[in-house]
Amino acid sequence: MLKLLGNKAVACTVALALGSAASLAVPTTALAAGKPMTISVIYGPKKPQAKIWLRFKQLIDQRLPGQFNIKVVTNGALGGEKETTEGIRLGSIHGALSTLANLTTWVPEGALFDMPFLFRNADHIKAVMTGPIGAEYKKKYEAKGFKILGYITFGARHVISKAAIRTPADVKGKKMRVLQSQLHINLWKSLGANPTPVPITEAYNALKTGVVDYMDMTKSGYQALKLYEVVPQFSETGHIWALGAMYVSKKFWDGLTKQQQVVFQQTADQVIPFFNELAAYEQGLALDAAVKKGAKVIRPNKAAWQKAMAGFWKSYAAKVGGMAKIQAVVNTK
Repeated sequence: MLKLLGNKAVACTVALALGSAASLAVPTTALAAGKPMTISVIYGPKKPQAKIWLRFKQLIDQRLPGQFNIKVVTNGALGGEKETTEGIRLGSIHGALSTLANLTTWVPEGALFDMPFLFRNADHIKAVMTGPIGAEYKKKYEAKGFKILGYITFGARHVISKAAIRTPADVKGKKMRVLQSQLHINLWKSLGANPTPVPITEAYNALKTGVVDYMDMTKSGYQALKLYEVVPQFSETGHIWALGAMYVSKKFWDGLTKQQQVVFQQTADQVIPFFNELAAYEQGLALDAAVKKGAKVIRPNKAAWQKAMAGFWKSYAAKVGGMAKIQAVVNTK
């Protein structure tokens, strides 16, 4: 529906969904400069990853006038995901988005959400992440210094490469750029690939120079980073859903008043659906744009990929809470 109506309709839909900022405005005594809050964004200001924070800033400025000086730093100027997360732990950065895969460095059991072919669709993801399982993992992240304001969905991951990859056998012996996540490393090793963790900010050059032959990525990330220029083959596997979090430093969160915390959470609850809607809408447009620039779409036999990765569930289950935990996700309605 959104695709048919175009960008103006998306903007209207989002505006209605977010509601009136004034309705939640809280009378406050304005501070001279406001509490500094630095947000790190890997992508450019026109991408959903930046728009969610720009909208958040706009609403916080309206609802808590003068209390915060929020700076949204885009284009990866403060580093990639790993560097951003370390900055949040150190206190030099206060908020960001992150894939849950990135956060497995600190919460290894969060790799549960990166198990291949775990989720059926976006509705299934929402049911899991807004339910008891999502709440359970928020506590785990908080214990490591991350206050999760809510979970987001970047989109499904697909295989992108220089030479066409159609079957799981095609990755054997190839060098793969993977997320800095042990699950991703072990998963692709199980298929015979040679995985190499590379920060996303360095992926383009790694692919261009032959440090790696292929990687997996969402459609929007593929187009935004212009990866089609160096890996024009796009195999639509949809093997893993890239889930993430909108999060802030726990230390920063604890420094807020109760009133400020309530407003921050209410605002996050509004902008997260905005992000998810925008990101989902962008996926198809992004791939179409990449195709116009020379990308070639391959639609492989997904059943073959699912079968090849099926054994990984059992081999990795102990690291993500056991088969019972995996089944609890699968069974969520």
